[in-house]
Amino acid sequence: MKPITFYTYPSCTSCRKTKKWLKENNVAVSERHIFRDTPTYEELLHLLSLTTDGLDELLATRSQSFKNLGRDVEDLPLSEVVKLIIEDPKLLKRPILTDGSKLIVGYNPEGLRSLSNKKQCLMMTS
Repeated sequence: MKPITFYTYPSCTSCRKTKKWLKENNVAVSERHIFRDTPTYEELLHLLSLTTDGLDELLATRSQSFKNLGRDVEDLPLSEVVKLIIEDPKLLKRPILTDGSKLIVGYNPEGLRSLSNKKQCLMMTS
């Protein structure tokens, strides 16, 4: 069973709320500082494969980093966008949680409940 990976940034309000929820609900996660331990190219492609809205779900379009791009990401090949994210992980929304088959972006208690219940059910049947 793969653990839940929690991409976080300590000064992010949504990340702190998510971490508090996870702690209060005794959900074990593998925590990764999104700027120090940026997802790899392959990890980003996998995260994108789990989205329902593609890049729109992961890109922090209101961030200063996104505004500073000066380009329309819609006109870029996916490989180029992924490279931009690796170079500047501030382009990603935060937090991001995944168990490898499901993705939650942002503070979403309902999604967290769903993800953690799935893990608890798997642990009980193992």
